[in-house]
Amino acid sequence: MKISVIGCGHVGLVTGACLAELGNDVICTDNDTRKIESLRKLKIPFYEPHLKDLVLKGVKGRRLIFTDKIKIAVEKSLIIFICVGTPPKENGEPDLRGVEGVSWDIAKYLNSYRLIVEKSTVPVQTGEWIEHTIKVFSKKKIKFDVASNPEFLKEGSAIYDFMYPDRIVIGVESKKAERLLLNLYKPLNSPTIITDIKSAELIKHASNSFLATKISFINAMSKVCELVGADIKKVSEGMGLDKRIGRDFLDAGIGFGGFCLPKDLDAFIRICEDLGYDFKLLKEIKRINEEQRALLIKKIRDNLWILKDKKVGILGLSFKPDTDDIRFAPSVFIISSLLEESCKISVYDPKAMENAKELFRRDRLDSSIKFCKSPYQVAKDSDCLVILTEWDEFKKLDLKRIKSLLRQPIIIDGRNIYDLKRLKELGFRYTGIGRG
Repeated sequence: MKISVIGCGHVGLVTGACLAELGNDVICTDNDTRKIESLRKLKIPFYEPHLKDLVLKGVKGRRLIFTDKIKIAVEKSLIIFICVGTPPKENGEPDLRGVEGVSWDIAKYLNSYRLIVEKSTVPVQTGEWIEHTIKVFSKKKIKFDVASNPEFLKEGSAIYDFMYPDRIVIGVESKKAERLLLNLYKPLNSPTIITDIKSAELIKHASNSFLATKISFINAMSKVCELVGADIKKVSEGMGLDKRIGRDFLDAGIGFGGFCLPKDLDAFIRICEDLGYDFKLLKEIKRINEEQRALLIKKIRDNLWILKDKKVGILGLSFKPDTDDIRFAPSVFIISSLLEESCKISVYDPKAMENAKELFRRDRLDSSIKFCKSPYQVAKDSDCLVILTEWDEFKKLDLKRIKSLLRQPIIIDGRNIYDLKRLKELGFRYTGIGRG
């Protein structure tokens, strides 16, 4: 099929590359001309495992092209995916100006039937606004369909998630739209649910809110474990073996971050308020998540007593492994809080160093942070080592060497990646989350 993807962010670029891999002709477009120029030179603007290889394959096979001309994308495609960003406003409400702008452009260049698919995470009823906007601003009054096809891509495993999805959700209002999307996704041979557009829009927000609920629940349980001397790792294991519950998203730590869960949780709270429903459960989930970051600061203080002038080594800046994304990452809050306490900070992350430098430079804090080339450089002369991201590299460290480099043999493990018994046998003062 002839496909266009509007928006070359994480979702759009992964979607375009994967659809090209399935044999479609894909045009990816973005109003950021510098991003398009970089993509034409095969420079990927963010880190996602295997994505560069897939983009290269699509470009070489002439199934994937990049343009900053949305006119070309609209006129030469049958199915148009809207994958533009919906960043949060200060009140938590998603900013839909990008979606509206794309709708105007589609209306302007519409020359024959098109299926317009919202893939960005948007509030329920957005599909109605897209349809309304195109109808109002399309002078030719050409027939079109709008559909909702929410994405469920996890950063760090987005290619796999697209090619081997748990389910494909298709929200449509016409049989033609249903048939087109079913044919498009037929090669994936995955469970597919066909529903109305509003239900599809809600499935996305409901899914992310429920995942956030699981994380906040296990973090709340970790506090109970600490109070009674139990081990949250074992509690999680015991809970997760129940098929009704499942093991995923039951790891206690410093809370969820990234651009999706915090943003979508805030957006859904606001959506429900606008609809007249006070979703108090989601507000409590958010509060618990924010408490986990403050809890880690307290654990550092409990181990170091006075924080002023103490050297704190930080391992992990991205909000999760296998990504360079630090948006809403717990590390940003924790590092900023430690700097306010006049701590001396050293940091290392396998992929997120440049993004972190840029972020802290904007806040004029970069000069107060030592950006290191290895975990061992971070550990040298630090009063404690703090784990904020569960990268495999950190799980394989030479802990005896780490101990010899530290000024004090203290590890604050915000992701519970180490074996409690082994660390104590090695002579570390070890503090995890919910581990007695």
